[in-house]
Amino acid sequence: DLFSCQELPVPEERPKRTASGDAARALRAIFSASWSAKQPLAPSPCFYTGGAATWRCQSFSSEKKVEENSPVTPMLKHLLMKIKSTGPITVAEYMREVLTNPVKGYYMHHDMIGEKGDFVTSPEISQMFGELIGVWLVSEWMASGKCKKFQLVELGPGRGSLTNDILRVFNQLDSLLSKCDISVHLVEVSPKLSEIQALTLAEKRGELMDGSPAYMQGVAKTGLPVFWYRDLSDVPAGNNFYLAHEFLDALPIHKFQKTEKGWRELLVDIDPEVPDKLRFVLAPSATAASEAFIHEMESRDHVEVCPDAGIIIQKLAQNIEKNGGAALIVDYGHNGTKTDTFRGFCGHKLHDVLTAPGTADLTADVDFSYLQRMAQERVATLGPIKQQDFLKNMGIDLRLQVLLQNVKDTVTRRQLLQGYEMLMDLDKMGGRFNFFALLPHNRLVASGKLKKPHHSTSLSVPVAGFGELLWK
Repeated sequence: DLFSCQELPVPEERPKRTASGDAARALRAIFSASWSAKQPLAPSPCFYTGGAATWRCQSFSSEKKVEENSPVTPMLKHLLMKIKSTGPITVAEYMREVLTNPVKGYYMHHDMIGEKGDFVTSPEISQMFGELIGVWLVSEWMASGKCKKFQLVELGPGRGSLTNDILRVFNQLDSLLSKCDISVHLVEVSPKLSEIQALTLAEKRGELMDGSPAYMQGVAKTGLPVFWYRDLSDVPAGNNFYLAHEFLDALPIHKFQKTEKGWRELLVDIDPEVPDKLRFVLAPSATAASEAFIHEMESRDHVEVCPDAGIIIQKLAQNIEKNGGAALIVDYGHNGTKTDTFRGFCGHKLHDVLTAPGTADLTADVDFSYLQRMAQERVATLGPIKQQDFLKNMGIDLRLQVLLQNVKDTVTRRQLLQGYEMLMDLDKMGGRFNFFALLPHNRLVASGKLKKPHHSTSLSVPVAGFGELLWK
């Protein structure tokens, strides 16, 4: 009902549906907002001309031969010493060291997002992305009974752009949310990125109370409290609405290859012919990971498994089952069909994963079928569905119309249209990113009957974004 307001500027050929109450007023406030478009990032030619992809979902094989004369980085020296001391390491351990090592890790001291970084994300492309996710969160809060407490929890908030757009939506809906105790909780391990997030979101810093699990606190420009944590386990339990956008793809993966002798784990070792280079090797026998993580019905010959993602999904599902709330996961991935997706990005270009470690981002596609299994039927799972479908269901076309009506200069108008194309084109982000949700089973109640599927492909109760909604 949040998406069926009677006073929206909808094309006549769209089907009609009636609506009333707080939900209709909420949507009217968003889509009829007279406030103008914020200034988008200045579009770099590499972002919009259809050249080399600058988002991280492009296909790439991690088996590519390491480049000649690659630089010996501090991280490479660290890894060479580690391997000499302990032997070959798993790909998961390699990723963990390269990305989050406290001293030399790529994420710890880099601002890697945007035109001057190594890749670009949807919130940096257009404000509409974050606004529609903000509307989704409000929709689910209303559907769950308008609880008096609302904790927005974002995992890996990047530069803080997504949360900033969401908070602007919350501020626009102040009359609806005024009686709700809203707080923002950000899970971020990077000191560099947390400082950037604070500059984006916080009007002022706050003093932490003794015993607080947070490492930083502030007050958002909209007046809401914001807390930073290093681990999801530190976030207070409660009516939490979780958001993970391009987060799970950066978690460490194990890689396995099917051989005549059974499943063998792929390891990272030193190249004996070039002592300052790394190479992939197969474990000579089964490892604990290969025995624990390969699904018994597996039919592929190469598999990537992310145990950390499974643990996070279990934590989210447990809290949602016990305390309510929801989780929305946005990432590129597949439903248990792909094989080798491990790749690197540096300067908006694909980068060999073993070359100059510590200077490039590492990523792998999310296996949504694995996430569904890890939810263990504690919650209902919806999706994955393509980003184009989700944003269209959420009304991005209508939001674009409103923004264009309030924009006078041609430069901003062109940026809005280019951002829309990047988000929605099936050959760009629209077809390569997916939306996946965790909801309490009692959210899917119709006609007094409880529907408790472990995974929903068709819904008797509308869930914003995951079904084609009819507009009036």
